[in-house]
Amino acid sequence: MQLDVYKIDGTLAGRKAELDDAIFAIEPNDNAIYLDVKQYLANQRQGTHKSKDRSEVAFSTKKMGRQKGGGGARHGSIKSNIYVGGGSVFGPKPHDYNFKLNKKVKQLARFSALSYKAKDGAITMVEPFEMEQPRTKDFIKILDALKANGRKTLVVLPANSKNIYLSSRNLPEAKVITVDEINTYVLLHANHIVMVDGVQDIIAERRK
Repeated sequence: MQLDVYKIDGTLAGRKAELDDAIFAIEPNDNAIYLDVKQYLANQRQGTHKSKDRSEVAFSTKKMGRQKGGGGARHGSIKSNIYVGGGSVFGPKPHDYNFKLNKKVKQLARFSALSYKAKDGAITMVEPFEMEQPRTKDFIKILDALKANGRKTLVVLPANSKNIYLSSRNLPEAKVITVDEINTYVLLHANHIVMVDGVQDIIAERRK
C-alpha cells in the first residue's frame, strides 16, 4: 500500500510512502481489538475504592439493649448495617483490575486498528518537521493545511519533540504521541491520524 506524502503546508511532497500490507492491510480482528481496549481501560482504573465494614466503623461497642425481654429483635451492635452509619455488607475493596494479554494479541489488535484507519482513508502521511518554538497557532495552521483540524486528530512522531508537544497540549481535539506510545485505544479514539513519514518503517521493523 502506498500513500502520498504531504508537506506541512498541505502541498504534495512529490513522493509516496510505502506501507507494509502485513500491518496496514490485514483483515481486522475485532475480538483482539476488544480485548486490548478492555485491558487498556482496566489498567487506567486505580482500584482504590473502599467502604468500611462493621469492624471499621467508629461507633460504640456497647450492647444497645438487653438480650431478652425488650419486646423486639436482638441487637448486639450499633455498627450493624441495618442502622444509619453502620458498616457496609460486601462493600467494595481495593483490588487490581489488570489482566494478562499475550503480546501477539496486542500486536494483532494494533495492526487491526491501523488497517481500519487505512481502509477508511483516515491516515495522512507528512514529511518530518520540527517547530522552532512552542506556538499553538502554528500547530493549528499545520492541522488546517492537512485538513485534520476540527476533529479528534492523533499526530504520531518517530521521536519525542518537546516543541510540538507543547504546541498541541492546549488543543482538546489534538493528541501528539511518539511511535513508542501507540496503542489500540488511542488509534481508534482518533478520527484522523497524521503520521510522520518514517513511523511506518519503525512499526514494520519492530514487527520482525
